[in-house]
Amino acid sequence: MESIEGLKSTEAPTDGKVHIHCHGCEGEHSHSQWWRPYIGVILSLMLLIAGLILDHFHDFMTETLWAKPLWYFIAFIPVGYPVIKEAIEGISQKDYFNELTLMAIACIGAFCIGEYAEAVGVMLFYCIGEKLEDRAVDRATKDISKLLEIKSETARVIKDGHIVTIKPDEVKIGDVVEVHAGERVPLDGIMLSQDGGMFDTAALTGESVPRDIEKGAEVLAGMISSGSTVRIQVTRPASESALSRILNLVKNAQAKKAKSEVFIRRFSRIYTPVVTLLAFMVVVFPYFISLLNPAFHYIFSEWLYRALVFLVISCPCALVISVPLSYFAGIGAASRQGVLFKGGNYLETIKNVNVVAFDKTGTLTTGKFSVDKTIPQTKDLNEDELLQLLAVAESESSHPLAKAIVNYVESRGINVPTPSSVKEITGKGTQATFDGKTLLAGNLKLMREHDIAYPGELNNNPSTIVALAINGKFAGYVILSDVLKEDSEATIKDLKKLGVEKVVMLSGDRKEIVAKYADRLGIRHAYGELLPQDKAEFVENISKTPGKKIAFVGDGMNDAPVLAISNVGVAMGGLGSDAAIESADVVIQTDKPSKVVTAMKIGRFTHVIVMENIIGALVIKVAILTLGVIGFASLWAAVFADVGVTMLAVLNSMRVLWHKY
Repeated sequence: MESIEGLKSTEAPTDGKVHIHCHGCEGEHSHSQWWRPYIGVILSLMLLIAGLILDHFHDFMTETLWAKPLWYFIAFIPVGYPVIKEAIEGISQKDYFNELTLMAIACIGAFCIGEYAEAVGVMLFYCIGEKLEDRAVDRATKDISKLLEIKSETARVIKDGHIVTIKPDEVKIGDVVEVHAGERVPLDGIMLSQDGGMFDTAALTGESVPRDIEKGAEVLAGMISSGSTVRIQVTRPASESALSRILNLVKNAQAKKAKSEVFIRRFSRIYTPVVTLLAFMVVVFPYFISLLNPAFHYIFSEWLYRALVFLVISCPCALVISVPLSYFAGIGAASRQGVLFKGGNYLETIKNVNVVAFDKTGTLTTGKFSVDKTIPQTKDLNEDELLQLLAVAESESSHPLAKAIVNYVESRGINVPTPSSVKEITGKGTQATFDGKTLLAGNLKLMREHDIAYPGELNNNPSTIVALAINGKFAGYVILSDVLKEDSEATIKDLKKLGVEKVVMLSGDRKEIVAKYADRLGIRHAYGELLPQDKAEFVENISKTPGKKIAFVGDGMNDAPVLAISNVGVAMGGLGSDAAIESADVVIQTDKPSKVVTAMKIGRFTHVIVMENIIGALVIKVAILTLGVIGFASLWAAVFADVGVTMLAVLNSMRVLWHKY
């Protein structure tokens, strides 16, 4: 054991892909107008089908020479114009070699040799593939955005004896704000309430036990009051609060994250100039042969025809459709499993992950406490009697540990009578009267305050303890612990089976507690008492190590910077904090850590399908291209090499959806 002390926006897409928005597809659309982005595609498809039908009526198409090309030109405009326009824009920015340029040349070539339907079909299939992918990302982004609520929108400020509700940005240093039970603290400040208060800090610091903050102690923005209403004097403006600092760290970390570039985009920069040059050579090279060998009869129109057939065959339609479609299918398959990928590039990156780091509380554990051990300290009490009296004393408390004890006792079928009186002692426990006995239930601080002697070894016990005293004498105690999720142990084992080299646990909890859970899960590398910046530094060091790709899995606000800076950030979306969900690359909706294994399996299988499509398409195209150059491949072969291979690749891509993970 080791131990130490989202997408659719105004910004350019970060997945490295070329995103085409066909005519009439720009802007955001409501659910009731889902069809608007598809207007151009639908119009082009209808005109293409109508043109193919009319093609059979030779009188109509041949009587007027311009009727057929004009019809298909009109069909081509809705899908072809945006692509050609972007290709021209790319050329103007010295980005000459991409698939858009080659598609534009190939379609123009198809028009030149009279294959009008082919020109329309190529662009149409491409736009359909792009729309399907965009639709998948939009849906995932929309689902995620519903979960996000990063900052408190309002703050209750006390002015001249009255409470005024204003925005946190308008609150000044020195102002006093009031925070009700269950509400999030809007700004950093100092506790003013005499009795202090209990705060849920799990989202901010990763601590699994609510923190007792006394009068005069610091309270941080993002903490949630879990007790009574408290008043806090503001010490920092909203822009400098703990919450704002964490969110700024997330923003900076995201800016450092390298943009993944999909293979086909990189490949096309080589493929496009090579194919264009070869097509040019198909026309020019035979001419020079004819100059050297007069017996060789060079006919310009024949070799131009072959060059255009060459371009039609070489059009990367199968690649530019099947590759994004494979990622789309992977995103769809993952969403069915309760895993949301925010982009295809993360689906691509997760296949290379060989180090997985987990937060503890809320990720591998439920974040909910339960009684682990019951230890009576007098001969007069057995375990059930000790539990019953503890539950009686805690029955009217709103503290999470008190509720955990009562729920546990009731689950064992033990009756919990109503006490005669109960007094809650903030930050320490409760005092109750029952059956003529005075009961004190709470932490060791409460025992010391009432001069109740207890075993000294409890002071060094790292576990969460709730003690009971009866009539001023120590009666016993229970140990509570966070409950492991049902699939946590299986998750660690499955990750090792997948070939993950190292599984790590990073937590803000005490080192002793972290070590205990790590032992139970079989995790060799466990680190406790880590602040958000400590986790970020640890993960960043691994992510920069050659040959290492790290995925971090967390749920707390304190995990947000780490999620953003890791190669792949995975957030628990069901119970996870808003900041964690926003900064993550992958969101697990079911809160099951085993879904990390599912996500990795889907990423790896999607990669296999992508490589099959790329290699298969290239092998077939190279074979038919060779036949086309020497004159043995007709336009029918060109159609198969383009549309036929595309259909095969599309069907292969669908295997991602059908596969069992």
